Parts: sequence; C-alpha cells; structure tokens
Amino acid sequence: MNNTKIEWADMTWNPLTGCFHGCPYCYARGIARRFASKDPEAILETATQGGKVAILEKPYVYDGKVEPYPYGFNPTFHMNRLNVPANIKEPKRIFVCSMADLFGHWIPDWIILSVFESCRRAPQHKYLFLTKNPGRFLELANNGDLPKEKNFWYGTSLPTGHESFFWSDDHHFFVSMEPLLADPGKFPGKASRIPEWMIVGAESGNRAGKVVPQKEWIDHLTKNLRAPVMMKDSLIPIVGEENMRREWPEGLR
Repeated sequence: MNNTKIEWADMTWNPLTGCFHGCPYCYARGIARRFASKDPEAILETATQGGKVAILEKPYVYDGKVEPYPYGFNPTFHMNRLNVPANIKEPKRIFVCSMADLFGHWIPDWIILSVFESCRRAPQHKYLFLTKNPGRFLELANNGDLPKEKNFWYGTSLPTGHESFFWSDDHHFFVSMEPLLADPGKFPGKASRIPEWMIVGAESGNRAGKVVPQKEWIDHLTKNLRAPVMMKDSLIPIVGEENMRREWPEGLR
C-alpha cells in the first residue's frame, strides 16, 4: 500500500502487477521494467511464462532485497499482499491495482475473487477498480460474483470516449478519460446511462506522439454533464485553474 499523487485516490494497492494490453501511453510499464529483477532466474522465468500470470505466495527476494516487480510487467499475483487493506485502520479511498488490469481477459476468476474477499475483510475503505475490459464486470455480475457493497466502485477507462463502458443499477460505476486521446463529442449524452462520476486528465510523460487534449474537447465533455467531474491537475495548462472541477460523488466524499 502506497501513498499516491493520483488526485482521485488516497492510496494504491497492488496485489496484482503487470498487464498485456500494450497501451503505448502506459506509465506503469516503464515503472515495472525499470524496477524488474536483475536475478537471472527471474529473467529466465519471465521469458518462459508464455503469457501466463505468475503466482507469488511470498515476497521475491534477491540479493537481500524484496523485488516489487520480479517479472517486470508480466502479470504477477502477489498473494502476500492480500492482507494489506486489513492492516490499514484509517479509512482510505484505495485505487486497486494501479499497476495492472485486474479484469484483463488473462486473469483467472479465482484471483479476482481473492482480491474481492480481501476488500470485504476491510470494509472501512472505499475501493476503486478500473479496467479497459468492462465486459469482465458484466461476466462477473451475471454470475453473481461482482460485489454490490456500496464501498466498491467499478470504473471503465475510455481514452477516446467512444468505447463502451460498464453501468449497473446495482453497483457504483464511473468512467476515467485519462489520458484523453480524442474529442469525445457528445459523450456521455448519447449513452444509455450517465456515469456516477467522471475522471478526466491529459497524458503525462514525453513519449513520441503524445496527445495533448484541446480545451474544446474538455468543454464538449463537461458542458452538459450532470455527474461530478474530477479534473486532474494535468489539465490546468489546458483549461486554466479557474475552470478546474474537482468534484466527488456522494459515496466517495
């Protein structure tokens, strides 16, 4: 569990790290590769895992130090981290798996359910889940496996605003348009449901081809939006501090 500079969370918690989406703007990949293990055995295991999720029952130690990303950005389930929320007594807004996509198609159900159970054991916190694969939310909900607790919030990442997102009458749901890569037009007015909350931000870093949102994109997005909006500080140079909205939905205040 780590303090975070992410404006919409108090803490991050990563029982799972790594991802196979391959997004060109991904900040997490660079971090994981930078701190990947130098252990020849870990390097060999990474090369031979063949798209599978690595399972660690205890911390990976090399040269006397715990390795946070022993297999780089290859998906890794850190079972020893499951009890972390229960050891934090002060209520927090927790971004679950900031360094992974817990709901990627490569993640087996039992891992997701294990994370849910850890959250249930620490009901003092509010849990924010974010995915590029909202269809997995639907699969879990249809199977009766998506928790309906009011401190569980399910988010969909929408880089252009034209992707489909998860909505439910029985669960809290939100959307994250960070990084915003295109003009979302009339989204979400055309959607069948209005998200309970929207996060908007610009791409960070200096990669070649970096997309810088235009102010009119933000205006299109927020002008008639009835839901609370959390603008990340990366938008200040674009919209100006006087136009920033930093709003919380009732359940996350």
